[in-house]
Amino acid sequence: MTQQGGSRGLRVLAITNQKGGVGKTTTTINLGTALAAIGERVLVMDLDPQGNASTGLGIVPQNRERTSFDVLAGHAALSAGIQQTAVPGLYVVPANADLVGLESELMDDQHRAFRLRDALVQLQAAMNAWPDNQRFSYMLIDCPPSLNLLTLNALTAAQAVLVPVQCEFFALEGISQLKETIDQIRATLNPGLEIQGVVLTMHDARTHLSREVADNVRAFFGQKVYETMIPRNTRVAEAPSHGKPILLYDYDCAGSQAYIRLATEIIERERRYKAA
Repeated sequence: MTQQGGSRGLRVLAITNQKGGVGKTTTTINLGTALAAIGERVLVMDLDPQGNASTGLGIVPQNRERTSFDVLAGHAALSAGIQQTAVPGLYVVPANADLVGLESELMDDQHRAFRLRDALVQLQAAMNAWPDNQRFSYMLIDCPPSLNLLTLNALTAAQAVLVPVQCEFFALEGISQLKETIDQIRATLNPGLEIQGVVLTMHDARTHLSREVADNVRAFFGQKVYETMIPRNTRVAEAPSHGKPILLYDYDCAGSQAYIRLATEIIERERRYKAA
């Protein structure tokens, strides 16, 4: 495994939930920014054909010359698709609508679920020749809101899953299905896959519903749920339309501070995991 700073390798987290609208992309963008802000070197892999993570990080469509489609289709190495964002230490492999055609392009490839994993192996080999301060310590994969070939590639390549759960009435819908999916992937394609954590998003401390959902999710996942909850925040919702993570758009707002706390909590959990 490639070493970052001589101490550890690239940690790959898939950010996924089969339910849409739970804050996957927002979490990917802002967690990546917060991790970069506390000194990590982070690569975001946009695997959603809508390309919202790319847009939210300021990569306009006309500047997406090599995309995650090119990487998974075998047209380009993963390293060739990496673009720097406006955030120091944060990079992205952008996506566009070409990803919609990936399934048909790879229909006859029996190895199609391992395309991203194989691309990562090549990236890690390339990073061996890079200076320590240029190696990535984290890769965050923004998954589409469905279990398709893209999500399958993410879960096969990742070491762990981060699950955003929205504090709303239907929040628990599909969570047991997601857990079953992760168990199936672990049994067949990726034995080391684990749930790194569950993050509660769009939380409104003033409402009984948010508190009830938070309690239910904690009862279901136990210690896997982060203490940090991402509040429902207008500034967080506005930031992507300006092509900026919330930490650049409004550093002092409640959403920014929550993502910094979440990043710190994730790092602390990673340290305990490695020490165990």
